[in-house]
Amino acid sequence: MSRLFKLYLLSYNSLLALGWTLSLFKILSNFSLTKSVSGTYASAGELICFLQTIAFLEVIHGAIGIVPSGVLFPLMQWGGRTHFLLAVVRGINEVQKLPSVFITFVAWSLSEVIRYLHYAINSTGNPPYWITYLRYTAFIVLYPIGVAPGEMWLMYQALPFIKAKNLYADFFAFLPFSYYTFVVILLIFYPFLWLKLYLHLFKQRSSKLLNQHKKKKI
Repeated sequence: MSRLFKLYLLSYNSLLALGWTLSLFKILSNFSLTKSVSGTYASAGELICFLQTIAFLEVIHGAIGIVPSGVLFPLMQWGGRTHFLLAVVRGINEVQKLPSVFITFVAWSLSEVIRYLHYAINSTGNPPYWITYLRYTAFIVLYPIGVAPGEMWLMYQALPFIKAKNLYADFFAFLPFSYYTFVVILLIFYPFLWLKLYLHLFKQRSSKLLNQHKKKKI
């Protein structure tokens, strides 16, 4: 990889790590001050929307080959999170104060701070074992928390509002089903799609930690 790409990846990942650190600080500060989770979206929602939107660049990174992630898995994760965030949470005011938003945002922020910090250090050379271990271990707990009591539960709670408002009716007028039906079907398949990503991370974990262990021995 050229020095220019390495510098770009260092800058990109460092900025995203900083952004997610700031979002976590905002969420926890708001909780500390108010003793409530209802202000989570108001405190950090727009920042998280921005961070998640620009993360589409990671799909492009994989497509042009400057990172070895490929396109499919980054696109699946980006698409799932972006739909949840922009179409459901940002699009329905009534769900923004629910505890599921707090659960999701904290799980996302923690996992992304770790992930981007690892990527930033990795772009400068071989990262220390502890950050690689943390990157490929923390997801075991954080991902299920973010998905089950976070994303899925909130989308389920959003269904009555989606139906009552006939949300995104103009867009779905050209399709043989409504947005409400789309979200119901999505909730049915969500665990299977998420499991595919989750198992992929376990494969990565075995490979990355084994490589790091071998390097430590050399």
